Amino acid sequence: MIGPASAALILVLALATLVLAVRQTRRWRIGAPADVDLIAGVRALPGRYLHDVHDVVARRPFNARFHALLAGGLIAGCLLLLILPLAGGRAFWALLALVFAAMLTGAVMVAWRRTARRPDELSGGRFDWLPIALIAFSLGFGLLALDQAAGGVLPVLAAYGLLAVAAVAGGALVRAIWRGPMKHALHGTLHLVAHPRPKRFGKAAPKGEATALAPLDLDADKLGRETPTDFAWNRLLGFDACVECGRCEAVCPAYAASQPLNPKALIQDLVGALEPGAGAYAGHGHPGRPLEHAPGGPLARLIGDDGVIAPETLWSCTTCRACVEACPMMIEHVDAVIDLRRFQALELGAVPGKAAETLEEIRATDTVSGRDPARRLDWATDLRLPVATGDAPVPLLLWLGEAAFDLRGQRTLRALVRLLRLAEVDFAVLGGAELDCGDVARRLGDEATFQDLARRNIATLDGLGVTRIVTADPHALHVLRNEYPALGGRYDVVHHSALLADLTSSGRLAAAEPGGRTVTYHDPCYLGRYNGEIDAPRALLAAAGARVVEMKRSGLNSFCCGGGGGAPLTDIPGKARIADLRMAEAAATGADVVAVACPNCALMLEGVVGPRPEVADLAELVLQAQERAA
Repeated sequence: MIGPASAALILVLALATLVLAVRQTRRWRIGAPADVDLIAGVRALPGRYLHDVHDVVARRPFNARFHALLAGGLIAGCLLLLILPLAGGRAFWALLALVFAAMLTGAVMVAWRRTARRPDELSGGRFDWLPIALIAFSLGFGLLALDQAAGGVLPVLAAYGLLAVAAVAGGALVRAIWRGPMKHALHGTLHLVAHPRPKRFGKAAPKGEATALAPLDLDADKLGRETPTDFAWNRLLGFDACVECGRCEAVCPAYAASQPLNPKALIQDLVGALEPGAGAYAGHGHPGRPLEHAPGGPLARLIGDDGVIAPETLWSCTTCRACVEACPMMIEHVDAVIDLRRFQALELGAVPGKAAETLEEIRATDTVSGRDPARRLDWATDLRLPVATGDAPVPLLLWLGEAAFDLRGQRTLRALVRLLRLAEVDFAVLGGAELDCGDVARRLGDEATFQDLARRNIATLDGLGVTRIVTADPHALHVLRNEYPALGGRYDVVHHSALLADLTSSGRLAAAEPGGRTVTYHDPCYLGRYNGEIDAPRALLAAAGARVVEMKRSGLNSFCCGGGGGAPLTDIPGKARIADLRMAEAAATGADVVAVACPNCALMLEGVVGPRPEVADLAELVLQAQERAA
């Protein structure tokens, strides 16, 4: 009878999980409607789970191993127990014993990680008792299976005692799956099915397009997100998928600089606001702020001194997407930040620091610096740049960006112009007709100003017949390439590193002999993480003869310079500067030069005081190589 009793126990636990899961959906149904293709999501679930999620989990091999043992053992063991009355036999029990031995191994690994290793970013509280329940469940069923495989040598009461241990542990696991440290098993699965960014998934997923912000309907009754119910239901589901692993916390530049932002705590703030008292958060809070649980509620305002989230937390984000890239549950932290900023900027006008003044400058002058667009070419009088007029086709448009008004940016642009002419590239600029691309306004939440700039730029570009654009600014690249299409502007936009790499490989620019200076390359967030361009800059440095040494964090895992998302304008203080932390990583490589590929990165890293490597844009380094080759 032990076999049918075991199957009945698993069936009861499964039904309890299902009932509680249906009850849980009430939390998400209060959210706004969302356009979700659930059938397509279900079909894509195996690939999203086995490929996309596990690719992230596998970045930490130990975690990947215990996750495979635990998840595989739990799922396989429960399924085998359900069919136990039909299968039976000592061989079947032996198979069950092996399955639960695998699960027990994973559970012990989890317990060891939480005790002996104890990574700083882990949450405690409910998470600390989870290994006990996992060990008890797998050990109870494992010993029972061993006994039955051996012919039932234990007394009947002892066998049912093991089943009782498994039952108690199973009940704890049901609660953990419903509203506890294992809720990602259920909520995470549903989140993958109804994910708000389905283009993120798959081997051929377009990196840039999958990271673009969606336009806000400026005719809506409310602009942005004020309360939990303002978020779409699948966004609320996504917040509930958080497993509090802390990977986002470990990579966040604002958190590292002790600014009042911890992305893990931010997501838990949103979870707690949806249903106050659903579970106490026992991880690190936002640096410099007390770890307290505001009352919240589905209709309560999220941002404010009396809200769940402090304004300083919201405005500390650099929008670098390091948290999103690191999250194994594919949660979209930055989207939530921008949605909340939109309400603050558009409905309340509550933008801090110099950001409010900058937005006024953009609205008044169409430039971030408050300069007249007609002065955009003042720095290039001697270069006699061709200005597009519409009288002739524009084979390649050079988008100058805000760097044209900055002395540091002008050095990069001058080097780039000289290289284009050395390679005999036919190009033109917009001159005074070029307005700000709108990146800063959009990241600060001022969607109305962004859309106004975007539509006027699109009208100019389309009127001139522009189809191909090159820029040295990854922020402009991202906006023009990935966010203008939603407003009708579709262009082939390339970063100057990719264009220069092509010109070098084709022989139009000379390659230098190896053995040059030692260079470490700083990947800009909006070029690497947002647009997946990590190879071209390194190929370009190699062609320039540089000896490249990598920083501890590079490529898709690069550490932010602190210059994105309007962060230098909101200027939320911390115990350190993000740029100083990044420069320390660069200096640790022993490199002579930090190569950059973004005007924001150049400004932030050159602003670091004290002994440090030289900072040079890729275009400057390639030009130096051309001069040596000549």
